[in-house]
Amino acid sequence: MNKKTWLLPQAVFDGQTLQTEAAICIVDGVVERVQPASEAPVGAKAVVGIVSPGLIDLQVNGGGGVLFNATPTVAGMDKIAAAHRVFGTTAILPTIITDAPEILAQAVEAVIAAQPKAGLLGLHIEGPHISLSRRGTHAAQYVRPMDDATLAQVSRLRDAHIPVMITVAPEAITNEQISQLAAMGAVVSIGHSDATFHEARAAIEAGVSCATHLFNAMSPMLNRAPGVTGAVINSSVYAGLIVDGIHVDDEMIALARRARPEKEQLFLVSDAMPTVGGPSHFSLYSHEISVKDGRLVNAEGSLAGAHLTQAEGLYRYANVIGVPYEEALRAVITVPAEVIGCPALARIVGRPASDLIRLSSDLRFEGYLDL
Repeated sequence: MNKKTWLLPQAVFDGQTLQTEAAICIVDGVVERVQPASEAPVGAKAVVGIVSPGLIDLQVNGGGGVLFNATPTVAGMDKIAAAHRVFGTTAILPTIITDAPEILAQAVEAVIAAQPKAGLLGLHIEGPHISLSRRGTHAAQYVRPMDDATLAQVSRLRDAHIPVMITVAPEAITNEQISQLAAMGAVVSIGHSDATFHEARAAIEAGVSCATHLFNAMSPMLNRAPGVTGAVINSSVYAGLIVDGIHVDDEMIALARRARPEKEQLFLVSDAMPTVGGPSHFSLYSHEISVKDGRLVNAEGSLAGAHLTQAEGLYRYANVIGVPYEEALRAVITVPAEVIGCPALARIVGRPASDLIRLSSDLRFEGYLDL
């Protein structure tokens, strides 16, 4: 066919840099190249704002009224992905939180059945191998030490070349098991843990390469007890952040960003629940969870996930916390793509035009390309 379309956006995020005076050439619905605007042909279509690859979210519990734990099926994942796509997130890691072994098994079956499907990256297993004291809203009756059943499920996914992130606490897993998971190619993430600094450091040395929602549900950083938080900040592992102004104070996020020995290993996650693109309430472990003043809380008023999109997190990271725009974009596109082993998702060249989003000059999500 060779149908060719030229676009002249105000700026283009190519996965690494924010380019001005750049043109995009789209051939048969796929980005062929980005080149200087001066080289674009007469008649190229002007586009207001920034054109970028879609956002990537590695911690999505639900959306569109669907909780993945309650509907661990291909149809459930599709509905969740569709709800987030409306807000500019084109690739998600469906997240199954602490539950009965059969729920994890169903989720694994669904993820395997769904592959390959654009927008569904794999599976994030958040628990049940976590700390009781730092479980947050995770149900205590399902929390347990790492077992052969979970190891086998991770192995099944990796044998099918499906990306896996698994959140564990050092208290519930041995360092040998961490090394075993890492050797499989799973992204082992420390979280929901009350471990000491030294226990967390040993887990990192054993193969932990990421941290789940830094600051939240982990032992805090104190003057003589740096905890998991201090171990993560003072390491080179990747770390997710919920940037809604509720889960973590903005000043703490700014502090963590400045303190890390290696820059740009922070990435944003939504930790989204079914209320994103859905009703304002849902059931979790048979308990009602509702949005109140922007917070997702249970009957006791405790936080239970987030009512947040990646686009909202991106805007706050850039404009409230003051992160440079290129770095903020990398935190919702480039870094998560690296973490989960899908670097091509961060590149604009080779991407379907249908996955390109438009952002305002101050990084508000405004929609998709209209070709």
